[in-house]
Amino acid sequence: MAATAVRYLRSVGAPTTAPSPAPAAPHPRPALRAVREDERAPLDAAEFRSVLGHFASGVTVVTAPSEPGPAGFACQSFASLSLDPPLVTFMVARTSTTWPRIARAGVFCVNVLGAGQGGLCRAFAVSGADKFAGVPYGPAPATGSPRLAGVPAWIDCTIHAVHTGGDHLIVVGRVEALGTDPDAAEAGPLLFHRGGFGHFSP
Repeated sequence: MAATAVRYLRSVGAPTTAPSPAPAAPHPRPALRAVREDERAPLDAAEFRSVLGHFASGVTVVTAPSEPGPAGFACQSFASLSLDPPLVTFMVARTSTTWPRIARAGVFCVNVLGAGQGGLCRAFAVSGADKFAGVPYGPAPATGSPRLAGVPAWIDCTIHAVHTGGDHLIVVGRVEALGTDPDAAEAGPLLFHRGGFGHFSP
Protein backbone atom coordinates (compact mmCIF):
# COMPACT_ATOMS: atom_id res chain seq x y z
CA MET A 1 0.00 0.00 0.00
CA ALA A 2 2.78 2.42 0.93
CA ALA A 3 4.70 1.65 -2.27
CA THR A 4 1.58 2.33 -4.34
CA ALA A 5 1.10 5.70 -2.65
CA VAL A 6 4.72 6.67 -3.29
CA ARG A 7 4.42 5.74 -6.99
CA TYR A 8 1.27 7.85 -7.28
CA LEU A 9 2.85 10.86 -5.63
CA ARG A 10 5.87 10.62 -7.93
CA SER A 11 3.62 10.40 -10.98
CA VAL A 12 1.91 13.68 -10.11
CA GLY A 13 5.12 15.41 -9.11
CA ALA A 14 4.34 15.62 -5.42
CA PRO A 15 7.21 15.35 -2.90
CA THR A 16 7.58 11.93 -1.31
CA THR A 17 9.69 13.07 1.64
CA ALA A 18 9.10 15.65 4.32
CA PRO A 19 10.58 19.06 3.48
CA SER A 20 13.78 20.01 5.27
CA PRO A 21 13.20 22.33 8.22
CA ALA A 22 13.65 25.97 7.38
CA PRO A 23 16.88 27.52 8.66
CA ALA A 24 16.60 29.48 11.86
CA ALA A 25 15.59 33.05 11.20
CA PRO A 26 18.18 35.69 12.07
CA HIS A 27 17.53 37.98 15.01
CA PRO A 28 14.53 40.13 13.99
CA ARG A 29 15.45 43.65 12.94
CA PRO A 30 12.98 46.46 13.54
CA ALA A 31 11.25 48.10 10.62
CA LEU A 32 12.95 51.43 10.04
CA ARG A 33 11.16 54.52 8.82
CA ALA A 34 11.93 58.19 8.45
CA VAL A 35 10.82 60.63 11.12
CA ARG A 36 7.71 62.45 9.94
CA GLU A 37 7.63 66.23 9.97
CA ASP A 38 4.92 66.26 12.66
CA GLU A 39 7.25 64.25 14.93
CA ARG A 40 10.10 66.74 14.80
CA ALA A 41 10.47 68.88 17.90
CA PRO A 42 10.62 72.66 17.30
CA LEU A 43 14.09 73.06 18.76
CA ASP A 44 17.67 73.47 17.61
CA ALA A 45 19.83 70.32 17.48
CA ALA A 46 22.87 72.12 18.91
CA GLU A 47 20.83 73.40 21.85
CA PHE A 48 19.45 69.91 22.40
CA ARG A 49 22.97 68.47 22.63
CA SER A 50 24.17 71.31 24.85
CA VAL A 51 21.38 70.98 27.38
CA LEU A 52 21.46 67.17 27.50
CA GLY A 53 25.24 67.34 27.85
CA HIS A 54 24.75 68.54 31.42
CA PHE A 55 23.73 65.00 32.33
CA ALA A 56 26.90 63.14 33.30
CA SER A 57 27.11 59.53 32.19
CA GLY A 58 29.46 56.62 32.43
CA VAL A 59 31.37 55.43 29.37
CA THR A 60 31.52 51.91 27.93
CA VAL A 61 32.88 50.02 24.95
CA VAL A 62 30.43 47.54 23.43
CA THR A 63 32.18 44.64 21.67
CA ALA A 64 31.21 41.51 19.76
CA PRO A 65 32.94 38.67 17.90
CA SER A 66 32.90 39.26 14.15
CA GLU A 67 34.69 38.53 10.90
CA PRO A 68 37.32 39.31 9.80
CA GLY A 69 38.00 40.73 13.27
CA PRO A 70 36.12 41.76 16.40
CA ALA A 71 33.73 44.72 16.36
CA GLY A 72 33.35 47.45 18.95
CA PHE A 73 32.32 51.04 19.55
CA ALA A 74 32.36 53.58 22.38
CA CYS A 75 28.96 54.03 24.00
CA GLN A 76 27.77 56.35 26.77
CA SER A 77 24.05 55.50 26.46
CA PHE A 78 24.19 52.31 28.52
CA ALA A 79 21.97 51.46 31.49
CA SER A 80 20.64 48.57 33.53
CA LEU A 81 17.03 47.78 32.64
CA SER A 82 15.65 44.81 34.58
CA LEU A 83 16.67 42.55 37.44
CA ASP A 84 14.26 39.69 36.65
CA PRO A 85 15.02 38.77 33.94
CA PRO A 86 18.48 40.40 34.01
CA LEU A 87 18.43 42.93 31.17
CA VAL A 88 20.58 45.89 30.14
CA THR A 89 20.17 48.38 27.32
CA PHE A 90 22.22 50.68 25.12
CA MET A 91 21.42 53.00 22.24
CA VAL A 92 23.26 53.11 18.92
CA ALA A 93 22.85 55.42 15.91
CA ARG A 94 21.03 53.86 12.98
CA THR A 95 23.90 55.11 10.78
CA SER A 96 26.49 53.10 12.76
CA THR A 97 28.65 50.84 10.59
CA THR A 98 29.63 48.74 13.60
CA TRP A 99 26.12 47.90 14.78
CA PRO A 100 25.25 45.58 11.85
CA ARG A 101 28.27 43.43 12.71
CA ILE A 102 27.16 43.20 16.34
CA ALA A 103 23.59 42.44 15.25
CA ARG A 104 24.81 39.57 13.07
CA ALA A 105 26.77 38.16 16.01
CA GLY A 106 23.66 38.24 18.21
CA VAL A 107 25.81 38.81 21.30
CA PHE A 108 27.86 41.58 22.90
CA CYS A 109 29.96 42.49 25.92
CA VAL A 110 29.69 45.86 27.65
CA ASN A 111 33.10 46.95 28.95
CA VAL A 112 32.70 49.65 31.61
CA LEU A 113 35.65 52.04 31.41
CA GLY A 114 37.64 53.39 34.33
CA ALA A 115 38.92 56.88 35.09
CA GLY A 116 42.22 56.41 33.26
CA GLN A 117 40.79 54.93 30.08
CA GLY A 118 39.83 58.04 28.14
CA GLY A 119 42.34 57.13 25.43
CA LEU A 120 40.75 53.70 25.06
CA CYS A 121 37.35 55.36 24.64
CA ARG A 122 38.70 57.68 21.93
CA ALA A 123 40.22 54.72 20.06
CA PHE A 124 36.82 53.03 19.88
CA ALA A 125 35.01 56.25 18.95
CA VAL A 126 36.73 56.56 15.56
CA SER A 127 35.35 55.06 12.37
CA GLY A 128 37.25 52.96 9.87
CA ALA A 129 40.34 52.28 11.98
CA ASP A 130 41.53 49.02 13.54
CA LYS A 131 40.08 49.78 16.96
CA PHE A 132 41.57 46.68 18.57
CA ALA A 133 45.16 47.38 17.49
CA GLY A 134 47.35 47.10 20.59
CA VAL A 135 44.35 46.54 22.86
CA PRO A 136 44.64 43.39 25.01
CA TYR A 137 41.45 41.40 25.45
CA GLY A 138 40.13 37.90 26.01
CA PRO A 139 36.85 36.10 25.38
CA ALA A 140 33.93 36.77 27.70
CA PRO A 141 32.83 33.46 29.25
CA ALA A 142 29.29 33.12 27.89
CA THR A 143 29.43 34.60 24.39
CA GLY A 144 33.10 34.88 23.48
CA SER A 145 32.74 38.63 22.93
CA PRO A 146 35.95 40.61 23.53
CA ARG A 147 36.41 41.43 27.21
CA LEU A 148 38.92 44.28 27.35
CA ALA A 149 41.78 43.95 29.81
CA GLY A 150 41.87 46.35 32.75
CA VAL A 151 38.24 47.48 32.72
CA PRO A 152 36.53 47.84 36.12
CA ALA A 153 33.47 45.80 35.08
CA TRP A 154 32.06 43.81 32.16
CA ILE A 155 28.60 42.49 31.26
CA ASP A 156 28.34 39.58 28.78
CA CYS A 157 25.01 39.48 26.91
CA THR A 158 22.89 37.99 24.16
CA ILE A 159 20.66 40.32 22.13
CA HIS A 160 17.15 40.10 23.59
CA ALA A 161 15.29 42.74 21.54
CA VAL A 162 15.86 45.76 19.31
CA HIS A 163 13.48 48.72 19.12
CA THR A 164 13.45 51.89 17.05
CA GLY A 165 13.96 55.21 18.80
CA GLY A 166 14.04 58.05 16.28
CA ASP A 167 17.48 58.20 14.69
CA HIS A 168 18.78 55.53 17.11
CA LEU A 169 18.11 51.89 17.88
CA ILE A 170 17.38 50.74 21.43
CA VAL A 171 19.17 47.44 22.02
CA VAL A 172 18.13 45.23 24.93
CA GLY A 173 20.52 42.53 26.06
CA ARG A 174 19.97 39.58 28.37
CA VAL A 175 22.85 39.23 30.81
CA GLU A 176 24.50 35.82 30.65
CA ALA A 177 27.60 36.57 32.75
CA LEU A 178 29.23 39.56 34.41
CA GLY A 179 32.09 40.48 36.68
CA THR A 180 34.42 43.13 38.07
CA ASP A 181 38.12 43.79 38.52
CA PRO A 182 38.49 45.26 42.04
CA ASP A 183 41.96 46.64 41.29
CA ALA A 184 40.78 48.46 38.14
CA ALA A 185 37.68 49.71 39.93
CA GLU A 186 39.77 51.35 42.64
CA ALA A 187 40.40 54.44 40.46
CA GLY A 188 36.68 55.02 39.90
CA PRO A 189 34.65 55.33 36.70
CA LEU A 190 35.31 57.31 33.54
CA LEU A 191 32.61 59.99 33.20
CA PHE A 192 31.46 62.02 30.21
CA HIS A 193 30.09 65.52 30.85
CA ARG A 194 29.54 68.49 28.52
CA GLY A 195 31.72 67.04 25.79
CA GLY A 196 34.68 66.05 27.96
CA PHE A 197 35.92 63.31 30.25
CA GLY A 198 36.01 63.47 34.02
CA HIS A 199 36.16 61.21 37.02
CA PHE A 200 34.47 60.72 40.35
CA SER A 201 36.34 61.40 43.57
CA PRO A 202 34.65 59.81 46.62
